Amino acid sequence: MEARPCLSSSSYRSSQMGAVSSLSSEEMTVYVDATNMIAGRLSSRVAKLLLAGKRVVVVNAESALLSGSKESVMTEWTKKLELSSKVNPIYGPIHPRRPDNILRRMVRGMVPRKKPKGAEAMKSLRVYIGVPSAMKAEKLTRFEDAAATRPIPVYVKVKDPSKNLGWSGD
Repeated sequence: MEARPCLSSSSYRSSQMGAVSSLSSEEMTVYVDATNMIAGRLSSRVAKLLLAGKRVVVVNAESALLSGSKESVMTEWTKKLELSSKVNPIYGPIHPRRPDNILRRMVRGMVPRKKPKGAEAMKSLRVYIGVPSAMKAEKLTRFEDAAATRPIPVYVKVKDPSKNLGWSGD
């Protein structure tokens, strides 16, 4: 029987990722357009891609959709703002107000961020408001299972609660 060298889990992982790293960074990067996509479904698809070792760039974060009536979505988000630390609010949960940070936080909730694999995956995520000029030429991916199935006015765009929470963007 042949003796094999003992590999620690990190070196084993890096040896397994060797086949993936032979691809160019362009092939490993997925550009996703969030326009008229349900934010939760989009986030779960993005989280799966991140955990598979791909870099993901999400554009048009403000155009992602939240399901529910506008009143219920707005009251839910304003109630989240009431959660804070009694000792010092700076210790409490920091609530994202910008659409790109809201979408990033949704993805973060679907990734095991406290484990090395999840922490590394979150470093590979970029979320933008609008489409940066450097990415206008890129082919944008759309996930059909994350697309809105009902008419668009039934949903609430992520930028609406953001403006209600204090974001002073577009």
